[in-house]
Amino acid sequence: MKTLYVVRHAKSSWEDMSLSDHDRPLLPIGIKKTNRIVNYLKGKGVKPDLLLSSTAKRAHETAKIIAGGLGYPPDKIQTEQNLYHASPGGILRELYGLTDEIESVMIFGHNPAFTYFVNDYLEETIFNLPTSGLVCIVFETDRWENIGNADFHNKYLVTPKMLK
Repeated sequence: MKTLYVVRHAKSSWEDMSLSDHDRPLLPIGIKKTNRIVNYLKGKGVKPDLLLSSTAKRAHETAKIIAGGLGYPPDKIQTEQNLYHASPGGILRELYGLTDEIESVMIFGHNPAFTYFVNDYLEETIFNLPTSGLVCIVFETDRWENIGNADFHNKYLVTPKMLK
C-alpha cells in the first residue's frame, strides 16, 4: 500500500504587489487554518515518510507548519520546482519517481492542478480544493510507478471549514 496526502497551500497574501506569485507569503488566517489540519492529522496518527513541496514560498511555509506539528524535521522537506505549475500528469510523474521504500508522502502545491488531480480519486467531484484542504488516497500497490493503474480508495477529504 502507498498513501498519498495532497495538501493545497494555506491562504496567502496578495498585499505586496511587488512580490512575484512564487514569493507570496502566508496570511495569519492561513496559518491558523493550517493548524486545524495539523490537529486533525495528529488525531489520526499521521506520520508521512516524506514531505514534498512546491518551491513557492506559500506551499513551503504550509509544509513547514504541518511538518512541525507532526514531528517531521522541517529541514527534511524536499522541494520540487515541477509542483509549482504542475499538471495532474506532472504530479503523477513526480510520484512515479519516488523510491518504493517510501510508504507515504505528503505533497504541497497549488490549484487548479491539485483539484483536477484529486478529482480523479474522489467519488464526488469537487470544484475547488480549498486552501489548506487535504485529500488522503491509499493505493493498493507496493510501487509508486504503478499507482496510475492501481486500485485505490479515498480515505478522507478534510478542509479547515469542516474542522471549526
